[in-house]
Amino acid sequence: MNVLVLYYSKGGNTRKLAEAIAEGVGPVDGVEALLRHTRDVTKDDFVAADGLIVGSPVYFGTMAAQLKSVLDEFVGVRRKMENKVGAAFSTAGDASGGKETTMMSIIQALLIYGMIIVGDPMSATGHYGTACVGAPDSAALENGQKLGRRVAELVKLITPP
Repeated sequence: MNVLVLYYSKGGNTRKLAEAIAEGVGPVDGVEALLRHTRDVTKDDFVAADGLIVGSPVYFGTMAAQLKSVLDEFVGVRRKMENKVGAAFSTAGDASGGKETTMMSIIQALLIYGMIIVGDPMSATGHYGTACVGAPDSAALENGQKLGRRVAELVKLITPP
């Protein structure tokens, strides 16, 4: 089983958070993380994923166009994504910079793909997903790991053998 951590990052902050999320997937027996930037992801990566955690920096309160382009391009396989676990994360340049609206834009797309959406666990923040302002600090990295672990554990629970 695998969880695809798909992200767009221009300055590196979203990449750092994506790496922490992938690290959180790793310790769950039988589940591996596949970390992919939007420029490197393939449709095969996308469809083969048992879970999908998607992240973006905030661009005008929504996901980056580069990420939206991938989700638009792969829409033809959306029936193959039905009932898989989906989650979101974001990074912003300001505390009120649109992290939650960005995660909601990702969540809306994952819902259209027919996915089962989860937020980050209560041991993190218990909200829409993992987010931070600027470079992720140790707390944001830990929350990212918790989100990765949560999705990996749920993938094991709901994915048929």
